[in-house]
Amino acid sequence: MVFSTGNPAADIMLVGEAPGYEEERRQEPFVGRAGQKLDQILSAMGLARGEVYISNICKFRPALKNQTTNNRKPTPEEMKACLPFVQAEIGIVQPKCIVALGGTAAEGLLDYENQPVGRMRGSWHKFENIPVRVTYHPSYLLHNDSAVSEKRKVWEDMLSVLEFLGMPISEKQRGFFSGK
Repeated sequence: MVFSTGNPAADIMLVGEAPGYEEERRQEPFVGRAGQKLDQILSAMGLARGEVYISNICKFRPALKNQTTNNRKPTPEEMKACLPFVQAEIGIVQPKCIVALGGTAAEGLLDYENQPVGRMRGSWHKFENIPVRVTYHPSYLLHNDSAVSEKRKVWEDMLSVLEFLGMPISEKQRGFFSGK
């Protein structure tokens, strides 16, 4: 099992899908390539990894037959089995908002089965009265590296989190994708 990391008094809680090979090996969420991308996003927001709380909707790496470094999406049953852990983390951290990184995290938190991220992002949802912003998972950005529009959408979602929290946003941050 791979539990969470970060500041237990964070305003922002990030929830991903499940640990991958690297996360399982190092016993920490978001330490592989997707974690590096997440660190870049946080840095652009003016935040360090230690200032947020990072978790996954599934606390273990979903098994595959003949598993090596490949991964699979957790089943609804696997997510439901781990939800009490996530609820306990939320109860301890008491974040002001949650960012669901990807469709699986959104499905597990919000119980929206088979809803595309593109349909869920761009607005606020609620999980146990805590505002939730859905955005694309960092691994999606890695697999669609040329998709500037998806990167822009993630950035818009992250700016909305900063605005919601009343955190400062520089002109450089606002114009990140417009060349300002």
